Amino acid sequence: MLTKLTKKDSEGFTLIELMIVIAIIGILAAIAIPQFAAYKIRSYNSGAQSDLRNAATAQEAYSVDNSNYAQTPATLVGATYGLYTSADVVFTITSATTFAYVMEAYHPSGDGSYILRGPGGAISKF
Repeated sequence: MLTKLTKKDSEGFTLIELMIVIAIIGILAAIAIPQFAAYKIRSYNSGAQSDLRNAATAQEAYSVDNSNYAQTPATLVGATYGLYTSADVVFTITSATTFAYVMEAYHPSGDGSYILRGPGGAISKF
């Protein structure tokens, strides 16, 4: 019985162990948070590029019907030509003639503006 009273059971974690775990979590958070921000910016940029590709398809459909390219984005948006832009993406048609068009798109939270010269042009960062 005497041994029962003097013996201490050690259960739980020591302060050092808890501090080490908190330090590891802090290091992982310091690595993960900037990466998450970069992924968000990349997704905003991808949305702008995707809208330009979709707008190029809508421009070609409009050209088949009207023998020239649309001058305003409002002409292309909707079910007729199938252009639906992503949320918050700013999309403009810089110029449009019978034979060519230039369109620009960007997301305010992204890190660049993208331009497409068509028909058949590639998207480039502006």
